[in-house]
Amino acid sequence: MTGKLYYITTLAGWRRHVERFVHSHWIALEAKRAVDEASKIFVVVDADEGAHAALDDDPEFDALPHPLSDKPISDIGQEALSGYGVGPGAGTFDVAEALARVHPMLRHRVF
Repeated sequence: MTGKLYYITTLAGWRRHVERFVHSHWIALEAKRAVDEASKIFVVVDADEGAHAALDDDPEFDALPHPLSDKPISDIGQEALSGYGVGPGAGTFDVAEALARVHPMLRHRVF
């Protein structure tokens, strides 16, 4: 069984694990001309429990709360996402909706 969760990581971190994902979409969080391995990204990962456990064990991955919980994202996450209009107290669902304006595949969906 697979599930979708959201993370803030780097492009290098994402590349280390990408072969374990069923699907994944990301967007760069820093305004740069070119995205490099150290670039921070916001990513949705559709994967099995083992892949999500590996991401939880990787210090380069910051897991956001489940999108349907009412728990706000961390202050660090809010700061990283502020360039996309994410304000204090925003939850993961709010973040996914804000970033979906730029990359529609980041929108939270339940099928």
